[in-house]
Amino acid sequence: MRVFVTGVNGYIGAVLSPYLTERGCTVVGLDTGYYRDGWLYSDNKRLATQPFAINKDLRSITAADLEGCEAVVHLAELSNDPLGQNNPAVTHQINHRGSVALAQLAVRAGIRRFVYTSSCSVYGAGTGEFLDEQAPVNPQTAYAECKVLVERDLSAMVGKSFTPVFLRNATAFGPSPRMRFDIVINDLCALAWTTKRIAMTSDGSPWRPLVHVDDICEAIYRSLVAPEDAVRGKIFNVGQDSENYRVRELAQIIAEEIPGCTVTVGSSAGDNRSYRVSFQRIHQELPGFACRYTVRDGVRQLRELFQRIQLQPETYQFRAFTRLKQLKYLQATEQIDGNFYWR
Repeated sequence: MRVFVTGVNGYIGAVLSPYLTERGCTVVGLDTGYYRDGWLYSDNKRLATQPFAINKDLRSITAADLEGCEAVVHLAELSNDPLGQNNPAVTHQINHRGSVALAQLAVRAGIRRFVYTSSCSVYGAGTGEFLDEQAPVNPQTAYAECKVLVERDLSAMVGKSFTPVFLRNATAFGPSPRMRFDIVINDLCALAWTTKRIAMTSDGSPWRPLVHVDDICEAIYRSLVAPEDAVRGKIFNVGQDSENYRVRELAQIIAEEIPGCTVTVGSSAGDNRSYRVSFQRIHQELPGFACRYTVRDGVRQLRELFQRIQLQPETYQFRAFTRLKQLKYLQATEQIDGNFYWR
Protein backbone atom coordinates (compact mmCIF):
# COMPACT_ATOMS: atom_id res chain seq x y z
CA MET A 1 0.00 0.00 0.00
CA ARG A 2 1.25 3.47 -0.91
CA VAL A 3 0.29 5.81 1.96
CA PHE A 4 0.32 9.62 1.96
CA VAL A 5 1.22 10.75 5.51
CA THR A 6 0.84 14.42 6.46
CA GLY A 7 2.97 15.68 9.33
CA VAL A 8 5.51 12.98 8.58
CA ASN A 9 8.30 14.83 10.39
CA GLY A 10 6.30 15.45 13.55
CA TYR A 11 6.28 13.65 16.90
CA ILE A 12 4.01 10.81 15.74
CA GLY A 13 5.02 10.97 12.08
CA ALA A 14 8.70 10.31 12.81
CA VAL A 15 7.69 7.06 14.54
CA LEU A 16 4.87 6.16 12.14
CA SER A 17 6.91 6.27 8.94
CA PRO A 18 9.33 3.43 9.85
CA TYR A 19 6.46 1.57 11.56
CA LEU A 20 4.51 1.45 8.30
CA THR A 21 7.60 0.80 6.17
CA GLU A 22 8.55 -2.22 8.28
CA ARG A 23 5.05 -3.60 7.60
CA GLY A 24 5.33 -3.36 3.85
CA CYS A 25 3.85 0.07 3.15
CA THR A 26 5.42 2.71 0.94
CA VAL A 27 5.21 6.11 2.62
CA VAL A 28 4.97 9.43 0.81
CA GLY A 29 5.34 12.18 3.39
CA LEU A 30 4.30 15.79 3.63
CA ASP A 31 5.48 18.28 6.24
CA THR A 32 5.63 22.05 6.39
CA GLY A 33 8.81 21.96 8.48
CA TYR A 34 7.84 24.13 11.45
CA TYR A 35 9.66 21.82 13.86
CA ARG A 36 12.65 20.76 11.78
CA ASP A 37 14.96 22.35 14.38
CA GLY A 38 13.93 19.73 16.93
CA TRP A 39 15.73 16.38 16.69
CA LEU A 40 16.37 14.83 20.09
CA TYR A 41 18.38 11.74 19.17
CA SER A 42 19.52 9.74 16.16
CA ASP A 43 18.10 6.34 15.35
CA ASN A 44 19.80 4.81 12.31
CA LYS A 45 17.01 2.31 11.80
CA ARG A 46 14.46 5.08 11.59
CA LEU A 47 16.69 7.40 9.57
CA ALA A 48 17.13 4.65 7.00
CA THR A 49 13.37 4.44 6.48
CA GLN A 50 12.57 8.16 6.38
CA PRO A 51 10.39 8.69 3.30
CA PHE A 52 10.53 11.21 0.55
CA ALA A 53 8.80 14.25 2.07
CA ILE A 54 7.04 17.02 0.20
CA ASN A 55 7.91 20.28 1.96
CA LYS A 56 4.57 22.03 1.69
CA ASP A 57 1.85 23.63 3.80
CA LEU A 58 -1.29 21.53 4.33
CA ARG A 59 -3.31 24.37 2.80
CA SER A 60 -1.31 24.16 -0.45
CA ILE A 61 -1.71 20.46 -1.25
CA THR A 62 -2.85 19.64 -4.78
CA ALA A 63 -4.26 16.51 -6.39
CA ALA A 64 -0.86 15.93 -8.01
CA ASP A 65 0.71 15.47 -4.56
CA LEU A 66 -1.62 12.52 -3.94
CA GLU A 67 -1.01 10.82 -7.28
CA GLY A 68 -0.44 7.08 -6.98
CA CYS A 69 -1.42 6.88 -3.30
CA GLU A 70 -4.03 4.43 -2.04
CA ALA A 71 -4.58 5.85 1.44
CA VAL A 72 -4.10 9.02 3.48
CA VAL A 73 -3.06 9.29 7.13
CA HIS A 74 -3.67 12.84 8.30
CA LEU A 75 -1.56 14.02 11.25
CA ALA A 76 -0.61 17.55 10.19
CA GLU A 77 -2.54 20.07 12.24
CA LEU A 78 -1.63 22.75 14.76
CA SER A 79 -1.29 20.35 17.62
CA ASN A 80 -2.45 20.77 21.21
CA ASP A 81 -4.79 23.04 23.15
CA PRO A 82 -2.44 25.92 24.13
CA LEU A 83 -1.22 26.28 20.54
CA GLY A 84 -4.75 26.23 19.18
CA GLN A 85 -5.86 28.92 21.62
CA ASN A 86 -2.94 31.15 20.63
CA ASN A 87 -4.67 31.99 17.33
CA PRO A 88 -8.11 30.34 17.07
CA ALA A 89 -8.80 31.80 13.60
CA VAL A 90 -5.67 30.26 12.08
CA THR A 91 -6.33 27.04 13.99
CA HIS A 92 -9.73 26.75 12.27
CA GLN A 93 -8.21 27.68 8.92
CA ILE A 94 -5.61 24.89 9.11
CA ASN A 95 -7.13 22.21 11.32
CA HIS A 96 -10.73 22.34 10.13
CA ARG A 97 -10.86 23.77 6.62
CA GLY A 98 -7.42 22.44 5.61
CA SER A 99 -8.30 18.92 6.76
CA VAL A 100 -11.66 18.89 4.96
CA ALA A 101 -10.03 20.20 1.78
CA LEU A 102 -7.47 17.37 1.96
CA ALA A 103 -10.26 14.79 2.27
CA GLN A 104 -12.04 16.30 -0.73
CA LEU A 105 -8.83 16.08 -2.77
CA ALA A 106 -8.45 12.45 -1.72
CA VAL A 107 -11.96 11.66 -2.96
CA ARG A 108 -11.26 13.30 -6.30
CA ALA A 109 -8.00 11.34 -6.56
CA GLY A 110 -9.89 8.07 -6.03
CA ILE A 111 -8.31 7.37 -2.63
CA ARG A 112 -10.63 5.11 -0.66
CA ARG A 113 -9.05 5.02 2.83
CA PHE A 114 -8.57 8.15 4.95
CA VAL A 115 -7.32 7.81 8.54
CA TYR A 116 -7.93 10.96 10.56
CA THR A 117 -6.15 11.38 13.90
CA SER A 118 -8.67 13.04 16.16
CA SER A 119 -8.35 13.38 19.94
CA CYS A 120 -9.99 12.40 23.20
CA SER A 121 -9.84 16.11 24.05
CA VAL A 122 -13.20 16.39 22.23
CA TYR A 123 -14.77 15.08 25.46
CA GLY A 124 -13.57 18.19 27.31
CA ALA A 125 -14.94 18.54 30.82
CA GLY A 126 -16.34 15.12 31.68
CA THR A 127 -18.42 13.96 34.63
CA GLY A 128 -15.94 11.37 35.86
CA GLU A 129 -17.78 8.51 34.18
CA PHE A 130 -16.08 6.47 31.45
CA LEU A 131 -16.90 8.04 28.08
CA ASP A 132 -17.28 5.89 24.98
CA GLU A 133 -17.61 6.95 21.35
CA GLN A 134 -21.35 7.62 21.74
CA ALA A 135 -20.84 10.07 24.62
CA PRO A 136 -21.65 13.75 23.88
CA VAL A 137 -18.61 15.79 22.94
CA ASN A 138 -17.80 18.87 25.00
CA PRO A 139 -14.81 20.63 23.41
CA GLN A 140 -13.19 23.32 25.57
CA THR A 141 -10.66 24.74 23.07
CA ALA A 142 -10.31 25.70 19.42
CA TYR A 143 -8.13 22.61 18.88
CA ALA A 144 -10.86 20.28 20.17
CA GLU A 145 -13.62 22.18 18.36
CA CYS A 146 -11.81 21.64 15.06
CA LYS A 147 -11.53 17.92 15.72
CA VAL A 148 -15.30 17.74 16.19
CA LEU A 149 -15.94 19.74 13.01
CA VAL A 150 -13.64 17.58 10.89
CA GLU A 151 -15.28 14.41 12.19
CA ARG A 152 -18.68 15.88 11.30
CA ASP A 153 -17.74 17.00 7.81
CA LEU A 154 -15.86 13.83 6.85
CA SER A 155 -18.67 11.65 8.21
CA ALA A 156 -20.95 13.34 5.68
CA MET A 157 -18.62 12.14 2.90
CA VAL A 158 -18.76 8.44 3.84
CA GLY A 159 -19.74 6.21 0.92
CA LYS A 160 -18.95 2.98 -0.86
CA SER A 161 -15.90 4.57 -2.47
CA PHE A 162 -14.66 6.58 0.55
CA THR A 163 -13.81 5.09 3.94
CA PRO A 164 -12.72 7.61 6.54
CA VAL A 165 -11.71 6.27 9.97
CA PHE A 166 -11.57 8.53 13.03
CA LEU A 167 -8.99 7.78 15.72
CA ARG A 168 -9.60 9.72 18.92
CA ASN A 169 -6.17 9.35 20.47
CA ALA A 170 -5.65 9.63 24.18
CA THR A 171 -2.78 11.94 25.20
CA ALA A 172 0.37 10.54 23.61
CA PHE A 173 3.61 9.74 25.40
CA GLY A 174 6.88 7.96 24.70
CA PRO A 175 10.15 8.49 22.84
CA SER A 176 10.33 9.98 19.35
CA PRO A 177 13.30 11.55 17.56
CA ARG A 178 11.01 14.54 16.91
CA MET A 179 10.30 14.87 20.61
CA ARG A 180 7.56 16.88 22.24
CA PHE A 181 7.99 18.15 25.79
CA ASP A 182 4.62 19.92 25.85
CA ILE A 183 2.56 16.79 26.56
CA VAL A 184 2.12 15.61 30.10
CA ILE A 185 4.18 12.41 30.51
CA ASN A 186 7.08 13.55 28.34
CA ASP A 187 7.11 16.93 30.07
CA LEU A 188 6.97 15.59 33.63
CA CYS A 189 9.61 12.96 32.90
CA ALA A 190 12.02 15.53 31.50
CA LEU A 191 11.29 17.86 34.40
CA ALA A 192 11.93 15.06 36.89
CA TRP A 193 15.14 14.04 35.13
CA THR A 194 16.62 17.53 34.87
CA THR A 195 15.47 19.03 38.21
CA LYS A 196 14.64 15.97 40.39
CA ARG A 197 11.42 17.74 41.32
CA ILE A 198 7.85 17.88 40.04
CA ALA A 199 6.07 20.92 41.51
CA MET A 200 2.47 20.95 40.30
CA THR A 201 0.59 24.23 40.46
CA SER A 202 -2.76 22.41 40.60
CA ASP A 203 -4.00 19.69 42.92
CA GLY A 204 -3.52 17.12 40.15
CA SER A 205 -7.11 15.89 40.34
CA PRO A 206 -8.11 16.06 36.63
CA TRP A 207 -8.37 12.74 34.77
CA ARG A 208 -6.38 12.08 31.62
CA PRO A 209 -6.32 9.04 29.33
CA LEU A 210 -2.83 8.20 28.00
CA VAL A 211 -1.53 6.14 25.07
CA HIS A 212 1.97 5.25 23.91
CA VAL A 213 3.03 6.70 20.54
CA ASP A 214 3.78 3.19 19.24
CA ASP A 215 0.23 2.10 20.11
CA ILE A 216 -1.10 5.05 18.11
CA CYS A 217 0.99 3.84 15.17
CA GLU A 218 -0.47 0.35 15.57
CA ALA A 219 -4.02 1.76 15.53
CA ILE A 220 -3.22 3.70 12.36
CA TYR A 221 -1.73 0.62 10.67
CA ARG A 222 -4.71 -1.55 11.63
CA SER A 223 -7.09 1.13 10.33
CA LEU A 224 -5.29 1.07 6.99
CA VAL A 225 -5.40 -2.70 6.49
CA ALA A 226 -8.76 -3.59 8.05
CA PRO A 227 -11.65 -4.57 5.76
CA GLU A 228 -13.53 -1.45 4.70
CA ASP A 229 -16.80 -2.60 6.24
CA ALA A 230 -15.10 -3.00 9.63
CA VAL A 231 -14.00 0.64 9.85
CA ARG A 232 -15.99 2.74 7.38
CA GLY A 233 -17.03 5.96 9.13
CA LYS A 234 -16.24 4.57 12.58
CA ILE A 235 -14.84 6.47 15.54
CA PHE A 236 -12.38 4.65 17.77
CA ASN A 237 -11.01 5.92 21.07
CA VAL A 238 -7.34 4.89 21.01
CA GLY A 239 -5.87 3.62 24.27
CA GLN A 240 -6.75 1.13 26.99
CA ASP A 241 -9.04 1.45 30.00
CA SER A 242 -6.24 0.82 32.53
CA GLU A 243 -4.39 3.92 31.31
CA ASN A 244 -6.80 6.54 32.70
CA TYR A 245 -5.06 8.43 35.50
CA ARG A 246 -5.36 11.50 37.65
CA VAL A 247 -2.47 13.86 36.91
CA ARG A 248 -1.11 13.47 40.46
CA GLU A 249 -0.99 9.68 39.94
CA LEU A 250 1.13 10.22 36.84
CA ALA A 251 3.53 12.39 38.82
CA GLN A 252 3.83 9.69 41.47
CA ILE A 253 4.62 6.97 38.91
CA ILE A 254 7.33 9.18 37.45
CA ALA A 255 8.79 9.88 40.89
CA GLU A 256 8.94 6.13 41.54
CA GLU A 257 10.77 5.46 38.27
CA ILE A 258 13.19 8.39 38.28
CA PRO A 259 15.42 8.13 41.38
CA GLY A 260 15.62 11.11 43.69
CA CYS A 261 12.56 12.91 42.31
CA THR A 262 10.10 14.55 44.71
CA VAL A 263 6.51 15.64 44.03
CA THR A 264 4.55 18.56 45.45
CA VAL A 265 0.98 19.58 44.58
CA GLY A 266 -0.77 22.92 44.67
CA SER A 267 -4.37 24.01 44.93
CA SER A 268 -7.13 23.43 42.39
CA ALA A 269 -6.46 25.53 39.29
CA GLY A 270 -8.38 26.76 36.28
CA ASP A 271 -7.89 23.87 33.83
CA ASN A 272 -11.32 22.22 33.69
CA ARG A 273 -10.39 19.54 31.14
CA SER A 274 -10.97 16.25 32.91
CA TYR A 275 -12.21 13.06 31.29
CA ARG A 276 -11.97 9.29 31.61
CA VAL A 277 -12.38 7.33 28.42
CA SER A 278 -13.54 3.82 27.52
CA PHE A 279 -11.44 2.00 24.93
CA GLN A 280 -13.49 -1.16 24.64
CA ARG A 281 -14.64 -0.58 21.04
CA ILE A 282 -11.19 -0.45 19.46
CA HIS A 283 -10.13 -3.67 21.18
CA GLN A 284 -13.35 -5.42 20.17
CA GLU A 285 -13.94 -4.04 16.67
CA LEU A 286 -10.62 -3.04 15.05
CA PRO A 287 -9.17 -6.31 13.71
CA GLY A 288 -5.77 -7.18 15.14
CA PHE A 289 -5.42 -4.16 17.41
CA ALA A 290 -3.99 -4.35 20.93
CA CYS A 291 -2.07 -1.90 23.10
CA ARG A 292 1.38 -3.02 24.21
CA TYR A 293 2.53 -0.28 26.59
CA THR A 294 1.49 1.23 29.92
CA VAL A 295 2.42 4.63 31.29
CA ARG A 296 5.01 2.99 33.52
CA ASP A 297 6.56 1.29 30.47
CA GLY A 298 6.81 4.65 28.73
CA VAL A 299 8.33 6.38 31.76
CA ARG A 300 11.02 3.68 31.92
CA GLN A 301 11.74 4.08 28.20
CA LEU A 302 12.08 7.83 28.63
CA ARG A 303 14.34 7.47 31.67
CA GLU A 304 16.60 5.09 29.72
CA LEU A 305 16.65 7.47 26.74
CA PHE A 306 17.48 10.51 28.89
CA GLN A 307 20.30 8.59 30.53
CA ARG A 308 21.69 7.45 27.18
CA ILE A 309 21.65 10.87 25.54
CA GLN A 310 22.57 12.67 28.80
CA LEU A 311 19.57 15.00 28.58
CA GLN A 312 20.42 18.47 29.88
CA PRO A 313 18.03 21.23 31.06
CA GLU A 314 18.82 23.43 28.06
CA THR A 315 17.80 20.63 25.69
CA TYR A 316 14.56 19.98 27.56
CA GLN A 317 13.76 23.70 27.41
CA PHE A 318 14.74 24.16 23.75
CA ARG A 319 11.96 25.89 21.83
CA ALA A 320 11.63 23.29 19.04
CA PHE A 321 10.41 20.64 21.48
CA THR A 322 7.42 22.79 22.52
CA ARG A 323 4.96 23.59 19.74
CA LEU A 324 3.84 27.02 20.94
CA LYS A 325 7.39 28.21 21.72
CA GLN A 326 8.61 27.23 18.26
CA LEU A 327 5.79 28.93 16.34
CA LYS A 328 6.17 32.12 18.40
CA TYR A 329 9.90 32.03 17.59
CA LEU A 330 9.23 31.61 13.86
CA GLN A 331 6.85 34.57 13.95
CA ALA A 332 9.18 36.76 16.05
CA THR A 333 12.03 36.10 13.62
CA GLU A 334 9.72 36.79 10.64
CA GLN A 335 10.13 33.32 9.18
CA ILE A 336 6.35 32.77 9.12
CA ASP A 337 3.61 35.37 8.85
CA GLY A 338 0.49 35.94 10.94
CA ASN A 339 -1.33 33.13 9.12
CA PHE A 340 1.57 30.71 9.66
CA TYR A 341 2.66 30.71 6.03
CA TRP A 342 6.43 30.65 5.40
CA ARG A 343 7.64 34.05 4.22
